Order: sequence, then C-alpha cells, then structure tokens
Amino acid sequence: MPLSTSITFDTPGVYGIRLQGFLDESWSDRLNGVEIRVQDLPDEPPVSVLIGHFVDQTALAGVLNTLYDLGYPLLTVELLEVQPSRRARTR
Repeated sequence: MPLSTSITFDTPGVYGIRLQGFLDESWSDRLNGVEIRVQDLPDEPPVSVLIGHFVDQTALAGVLNTLYDLGYPLLTVELLEVQPSRRARTR
C-alpha cells in the first residue's frame, strides 16, 4: 500500500490481520473491538480476517501478542488506512 504520508509508532490506523484458523467472533471485545470474519473454503484451512482501528502500534502489538498466545499463525498484517492523530485534530 503506497502511503501519501509518513507514519510513526503513534499514528492511528485501520489494520487488517489474517491468521490461519477459526477465531470466534466472541473474541472481538478482548481484541480491541476488531471485526472478525472467517473464510472457510472447502479443502482449505479456515482463515480468520480481523479488521479494526488501533490508536497506535502498541495497541496493535497487544492484539498480535494475544493471537500469538492463543497459538494462531499470522498470515498477514496490513495497514489499510492512516487516520489523523488526536494531536493533529486538537491543533
């Protein structure tokens, strides 16, 4: 994804996370309120797709650590949209 602006560790954004396995939607609240969808195709392992807003990359890392602790292999992590920071909005 080409970026038109520089980002830092504290830049808010929408991230997409794909992992192998079935992750139930009930985990959304424990994972920063992300939307969880499961792609379950015949003859292929299920893939869970998580999309959510993260206030910074520390929040993203927290979700990734939880997924690691649960034993889900990550397939991709992608920045989908950069959002204005709270600091930029208050100036």
